[in-house]
Amino acid sequence: MGSIDDLYRSADAVALAGHVRAGEVSAAELTEAAIRAIEALNPRLNAVIHRLDDMARKQVAAGVSGPLAGVPYLLKELASSWTGAPVTNSSRYLRDQIATSDSTVVGRIKAAGLVLVGKSNAPENGWSIATEPVLYGPTLNPWDASVTPGGSSGGTAAAVASGMVPIGESSDGAGSIRVPASCCGVVGLKPSRGRVTLAPLADYWMGGAYFLCNSRTVRDTATYLDAVAGGLPGDPYPCPLPDRPFADLAREVPKGLRVGFTVSDPTGNPVHPDVATAVRATARTLEGLGHHVSEYDMTTDLGLLWRSYTDMSVVEAAGFWDWMETVTGRPVTPEEVEPVTWAIIKRGRATMATAHAGRVEQLRQTGRAIVTELLPFDIYLTPTLTQPPRPAGFYDMSLTDLDAYNALWADAVFMAPFNVSGQPAMSLLLGMAGHLPVGVQVVGCPGDEATVLQVASLLEQMMPWRDRNPPVRL
Repeated sequence: MGSIDDLYRSADAVALAGHVRAGEVSAAELTEAAIRAIEALNPRLNAVIHRLDDMARKQVAAGVSGPLAGVPYLLKELASSWTGAPVTNSSRYLRDQIATSDSTVVGRIKAAGLVLVGKSNAPENGWSIATEPVLYGPTLNPWDASVTPGGSSGGTAAAVASGMVPIGESSDGAGSIRVPASCCGVVGLKPSRGRVTLAPLADYWMGGAYFLCNSRTVRDTATYLDAVAGGLPGDPYPCPLPDRPFADLAREVPKGLRVGFTVSDPTGNPVHPDVATAVRATARTLEGLGHHVSEYDMTTDLGLLWRSYTDMSVVEAAGFWDWMETVTGRPVTPEEVEPVTWAIIKRGRATMATAHAGRVEQLRQTGRAIVTELLPFDIYLTPTLTQPPRPAGFYDMSLTDLDAYNALWADAVFMAPFNVSGQPAMSLLLGMAGHLPVGVQVVGCPGDEATVLQVASLLEQMMPWRDRNPPVRL
């Protein structure tokens, strides 16, 4: 089998868990391999901002079991609570906060046997598609330190791409699973609305927030989805589970799918030629496998959607900071948050309740319109980002003009629509722009992660990315 480090370098999470079950390697040995990998690579990338070596060793010593038992794992420094671990949302205002309880999903993560070795970097309150918080400093892209690793799950994506861990938590309010998956060349599935409970919260961003993972293989993502999926009684967006595990469904070969694709930005901005090439190559591959493929450009006004979505979400964000004031016992001040964050808080607090209610209704109608528009297709292909990864510093949270900042997100035009519509959407490394990875997004029908995973599994075989690795790699 070779050395533990060789095994850790080459195996995905499912394979590592299999070796643990077979007694070929112990969870403790994998934990130490992960610690060595983080020690070797993190100084170059700053993807892991809280080392939790001792917590991991104690967790393993107490015994782990489950489908992913013994697999080293990172939790994103945003929202999810693991008792005893920091929970700062990458904000100077919250820098001393420690979780005193487990969120529901973290309970499921523990039950799956994943071993927490650290927390991954994220921008303040997740409000960026880069990862450059003032509190922790920027995460660098393992493909090229001069470009962004994406965000807000950039720490997780960079750690997975470089081999520090095989899998880690990510979350998505406007592309934050899929954008870093594209920028770092890893797998990123935003699940269907309601697929994974947000408990103890009932809702966030009016159904626009989602939690899952970044990984290197489709089967890892499917297995993780099985581990964390499921709502709680009374959750606002019921999403029934399939009759069989997603990991089993992902292995089935779909037949005769209706596949649409687009290489046109509906807001009129250009799409980089290498990005368009990747989407078209993906469409041709599926057509060659017998699926019915046609080009279709969306007509829903995605520019209006983005403006309405950001205006809605500032109210949600302001509500978060108001709540955190009750936790810390003191007011949030502009000196302890980043300038864009303060602009968000101010606008959210100043928004009329009637205006907010109108935007929520508009977004829900737009979500319904998107689902209706794409009903002719079982799968819809888009660019993940319309351009290759932008230079580090491009998404500048030191801006005080919130509208100018939000306009920087134009490359992510195909992200927020599927947060609003609730459809599953997955970014896969299916192209390159020179030496940089390019993601193609695979969108499914609401509640149908199974077909998305089946198509992703096909593409993983036909357009494999396994041997595409960044220069900074374990």
